[in-house]
Amino acid sequence: MGGDRRRGRLGPAISIAPGARVDRFEVFFDLVFVFSFFIITRATAMDVTGRSLLHAMLVLAVLWWVWVVHCVVATRVRLGEGFVPALMVLAMAALFCFALSLPQAFGPTQEMAAGPMVVAISYLVIRAVHLLLYWHVAKERPGERRLLLKYSPELVASTLLLVGAALIPPLIDDPGLADGVRDGLWVSVVVLQYGMGLVAGAWGWTVTSAEHWTERYDLILIIALGESVISVGVGSNLLGQPPTWPAVAAAVLGIFFTAALWWAHYDVVGPAARIALHVAKGRSRVAMARDAYAYFYLVMIAGIILFALGAEEIVHDIADPDVPLSEAPHGPGVPLLFGGVACYLSANMLFQLRTLRTLSWSRLGTVVLLIAAIPVAGRLPGLAALALLTAICVGLVTVEVVVLADSRRALRDVVFQEKAEHEAHEAAVRARWHDHAEHEPST
Repeated sequence: MGGDRRRGRLGPAISIAPGARVDRFEVFFDLVFVFSFFIITRATAMDVTGRSLLHAMLVLAVLWWVWVVHCVVATRVRLGEGFVPALMVLAMAALFCFALSLPQAFGPTQEMAAGPMVVAISYLVIRAVHLLLYWHVAKERPGERRLLLKYSPELVASTLLLVGAALIPPLIDDPGLADGVRDGLWVSVVVLQYGMGLVAGAWGWTVTSAEHWTERYDLILIIALGESVISVGVGSNLLGQPPTWPAVAAAVLGIFFTAALWWAHYDVVGPAARIALHVAKGRSRVAMARDAYAYFYLVMIAGIILFALGAEEIVHDIADPDVPLSEAPHGPGVPLLFGGVACYLSANMLFQLRTLRTLSWSRLGTVVLLIAAIPVAGRLPGLAALALLTAICVGLVTVEVVVLADSRRALRDVVFQEKAEHEAHEAAVRARWHDHAEHEPST
């Protein structure tokens, strides 16, 4: 009874309406994800090895699944209305603890540590909040509640696997075997989560507002691209020393190629995919939303984190006055930088193929060129390698601006017409509401 009264005072949960947009509370929630991406990149940058990169990708995959479930809940209920924000603040606190503990999730396994347990407990709290909230809003649809019961064992199993990854390795005397068991349990979590997403299929779920779904993912991709900008800034270290022309040039090049990657998605592919999701209905819409946005966006963000790590390492050497400007980069900076951009563009091509059923040969050629350029860039000075990557990315944008000129113009005409009609309809609705309010008798 007390819970019902509190919900009554705060207001009821509000369902998502077709055409709904992202509300301000959802953007507020994203701030914790900004911190999570930052922590993953910073923890990996401290010691870039093959194993640390594996750990970063495993953590990113588990974190991203939390994001996907979060978006599924947000397709049914407004997160910033009624009693829901009070519940979501609890999830935000748990997510913040999850992010804080990520650097210790793959620490030494010789002794018990609090970090891995905090990761498991925080994960459980976040997923439980999402499950309880969806259970509440699905009360009028028994089929959805049965679907939740059918797939809720994934939550239990993934939590138990994370708890096992925290408790079992310290009991194993062989450090190598302990590390392998821990990594295997994390891999099992990822396989379970994304495998369950495929097994669940498109039956029973709905994407009420294609506008809300696409905007949600577009915002989080911009956040990830922002992390790459932060990495370039951290690597340049302009705040810690007097600026030099190589450091400033590297920072500017970092902004240029990041802007080119932003353009590669948001100029044509992203807006056209949004229209395609609007057109799709029923199971086809849900399947497209899952494949293109939930799965392929993960690979795009993984590519962003990889090239952010490479950019930070290269820019750091360029900005270091003790490192000769003519010296070629050491370590994995160049493969991470070029390989990460290739990963981003490859995933974007898969996204385009799934939503628009088209393939961009210019992007395919760019991916091949990026991979072929890795051994060449590895022999160049760091600033020249960064300039080469920027030239390739800006060249891709230039080619597509020329080749796709007619398509870009047609898309913008459609978008402009859509926005104009939407504005006219919204103005008419609000005018009727205003007129009705004026004619109501005062009390």
